[in-house]
Amino acid sequence: MKEQSIIFFDIDGTLLDHDKKLPQNTKKAVQQLQADGHTVAIATGRAPFMFESLRNELNINTYVSYNGQYVVANGEVVYKNPLDLNALLELTKVGLENNHPIVYMDHEDMKANVPHHDYISESIASLQIDQFPTHDPYYYQDREILQSLFFCSEGEEVYYQNNFPAFNFVRWHPLSVDVLPKGGSKAKGIEQAMTALGIAKVNQYAFGDGLNDLEMLSTVTHSVAMGNAKAEVKEVAKYVTKSVDEDGILYGLKMVGLL
Repeated sequence: MKEQSIIFFDIDGTLLDHDKKLPQNTKKAVQQLQADGHTVAIATGRAPFMFESLRNELNINTYVSYNGQYVVANGEVVYKNPLDLNALLELTKVGLENNHPIVYMDHEDMKANVPHHDYISESIASLQIDQFPTHDPYYYQDREILQSLFFCSEGEEVYYQNNFPAFNFVRWHPLSVDVLPKGGSKAKGIEQAMTALGIAKVNQYAFGDGLNDLEMLSTVTHSVAMGNAKAEVKEVAKYVTKSVDEDGILYGLKMVGLL
């Protein structure tokens, strides 16, 4: 049997195609990896409750969620990195002054600080998930907020990045950015998972396509960018596979010799 490896997959545009469907060949490839004794894991910007059904379908119990801020290894929480509360409240205040709402997210749920906003409706709808943030402007109280969604047009996040050094702002939609703790990333989350699992760096693989995959693909030993990835993502990856719509996962796994 091959030496055990761990393969981290991003979700949107990597495991799931542009219609948010899991290609059949991708599912078969994941099952073959598991049959060969490898660990299949997820590394995503999504909240844990946004991909529970996918984890169940693929029998995955190790994952890096919230872009590295909430990490589970073999079903056990091994790392949490919440946002600084004082800075978050100041961001909320300034955002409200500029008609830029925010959604607070912990490991269980997400709540918006305004009853309705078109930016929230449009961007969340693009995820094609069952959950939608309801209104609770005080959801941050007595909770660890692990990530927030901040809603502003492209380019407007530059002001916030310059004025809120406690955070990183990573765009995932034309109308929304992820708010992460400064220095937080999928790469940091993967480090925490690896410490818990004890798998050597030489046996680590990662697949991704988005801007929130840059640190992951530039640090994991065997990194693969999807054919549909942004140009800057392809530049940092060791390999570039085909698009998610062209069985890119299966092709990439063969490319790196895992299948």
